Amino acid sequence: MPGHDVALWILTALLMAAGLAGAVLPVLPGAALVLAGAVLGAWIDGFERVGGWTLGVLVALAILSWVLDYVAALLGAKKVGASRLALIGAAVGTVAGLMFGIVGVFVLPFIGAALGEYIARRDHQAAARVGLATGLGLLLALVAKVVIAFMMIGLFVAALIF
Repeated sequence: MPGHDVALWILTALLMAAGLAGAVLPVLPGAALVLAGAVLGAWIDGFERVGGWTLGVLVALAILSWVLDYVAALLGAKKVGASRLALIGAAVGTVAGLMFGIVGVFVLPFIGAALGEYIARRDHQAAARVGLATGLGLLLALVAKVVIAFMMIGLFVAALIF
């Protein structure tokens, strides 16, 4: 294996490792980095072992992971019967949270949903329930994104080996 290929395989592994970190850290696009590593690895191998079908599944998983980033807070809030204002608050909190790192990603959707629910119903308990459901939705999405990232890497490795 020429030195050039070794460097590219190292880059592939680094992209995938960064993708795993990105499944947890909002600053890094986790699934996109794992996908980039897989595409690079497939290209290095001439798309012989990791072909179009495998890459198609990886793209679908990456899209699913990306969608989870944007809808998790909304689904959590909606599950407990949140008002329209709570859903808007969760959405605004999610977008605003992306600017404040990992703490913002978890705290601002919760605050946005709770605040929206409180404005809509003037009920502290309902606001707290909606806020907690939003936080739970985000936590479940985080776990799902980590699982998806590992699935993507596992599928890539399996395609390379078998």
